[in-house]
Amino acid sequence: MKWTGADGFEADDDAERIDAGVVQGFLSTSYWAAGIPREIVEKAIAGSLNLGVYDADGAMVAYARMVTDRATFAWLADVFVLESHRGHGLGRFVVSTLLDHPELKGLRQVLLATADAHELYRSYGFTETPPGRMMSIRQDPTELYAQP
Repeated sequence: MKWTGADGFEADDDAERIDAGVVQGFLSTSYWAAGIPREIVEKAIAGSLNLGVYDADGAMVAYARMVTDRATFAWLADVFVLESHRGHGLGRFVVSTLLDHPELKGLRQVLLATADAHELYRSYGFTETPPGRMMSIRQDPTELYAQP
């Protein structure tokens, strides 16, 4: 499914169109997936509902994905806009388009984790989870993806 945004940008949920090299290039330097190998990125793309944003030339410039059962739950992950394309509202475009995706209607819960974009996500209705409700097993990506 495709959506048209401002300034000729297009969003597309076709996983075959996702440029795994662009995704891996960004995520490998992020605070949440530092050093992530390409094969892990490809596996994550294959198991998710993806949304790529493309410029007029067809180059991928923004991305987000939902890990979801498409019935009750989703986890919004790996949201980014390439530095060269910031300032065009593409962060809002990718998030709002993915949250409005027809396959995600009626979900009981959508979660995300962020260290730096709380106000952006609050504007979509996200709130902090009540203390004591959420638990996790977390592994440091720099250790998890470290080369032997």
